[in-house]
Amino acid sequence: MSLIELTVEYFKAVGYDVRRDVELQGRWNIRWKFDLLLEDDFGLLRGVWIRNWKRTVGVNVVLMLDRASEDVGLGKPLLIANGFSISAYAYATRRGIELLTFEEILGFLRKSAMMPHRYIPE
Repeated sequence: MSLIELTVEYFKAVGYDVRRDVELQGRWNIRWKFDLLLEDDFGLLRGVWIRNWKRTVGVNVVLMLDRASEDVGLGKPLLIANGFSISAYAYATRRGIELLTFEEILGFLRKSAMMPHRYIPE
């Protein structure tokens, strides 16, 4: 199973409807590509970028995801990667952007596979 497929399984397990490879036109007349588009039970949409890089993801990527999500009118975005720089964490914290590592996703999926019932977020 690829990292994208694992990420899709993770978001489905926590209650999102998931669409892959979505392009949206923004107010600034730019077409933004999101690896995943999440929709919760209330219809709130969130964009996800997945970066499977050997190095950590820096603040510039987090900033661009923030701008892309704002331009197309999405809720708080999520960025998935192997790791993040300190400045990326600082910016994400200020702006309410969720940063997840593949390790965190794999850990959740391993734990939920051992649970006898489907994970339901509180």
